[in-house]
Amino acid sequence: MSNILEHRTWRYATKKFDATKKISHQDLNSLLEATRLSASSYGLQPYHVFVISDPEVRERLKPVSWNQSQITDASHLIVFAHATDFGEELVDDFITNLSDTRNIPLDGLNGYAEMMKSNLVGLPTDVKASWAGKQVYIALGNALQAAAELKIDTCPMEGFQAEEYNKILGLTEKDLNAAVVLAVGYRSEEDQTQNLPKVRKSKEELFTHI
Repeated sequence: MSNILEHRTWRYATKKFDATKKISHQDLNSLLEATRLSASSYGLQPYHVFVISDPEVRERLKPVSWNQSQITDASHLIVFAHATDFGEELVDDFITNLSDTRNIPLDGLNGYAEMMKSNLVGLPTDVKASWAGKQVYIALGNALQAAAELKIDTCPMEGFQAEEYNKILGLTEKDLNAAVVLAVGYRSEEDQTQNLPKVRKSKEELFTHI
């Protein structure tokens, strides 16, 4: 089996982490950099990623996460929060970054900027939030696969009260909404689910070649 499939077969949604094992600074940086390099629509990345290691903050998050042990036992907790609204500044910041990174004069990017603004800025607020939320899951997918390559265990989690996360982490005033949580660390030997075979649709059920 090729490495690309080995990594994906190895990973699973870890139910019990070993609270004594911590991710090294180097591996955590690699994981976060892989997440930063994720694709997004227009490259705009309309989200922010919070890396939570503070045990007191995680203890506050646990009750509003159905008391799941991963919240406090994992090495780190990564919260992906998407923009709930935005204006032209989202595009302007990206265009400035693009100009600086690729050494392109700003006035040479005016048409590109106006195209993005015309497609995004005038959308209803709920549509903007939905679009931004979809971008989060692209980043999450990249984080999951990068973690597997680093042999870091993960558990993606939607079982939490987003409004309470927003209050605890101060997201609402930043026009952000907690969309999905990723617990990262190392599996406990007591986690019996690690030995269960994956249950997925067959290739015949899942894929159609046209």
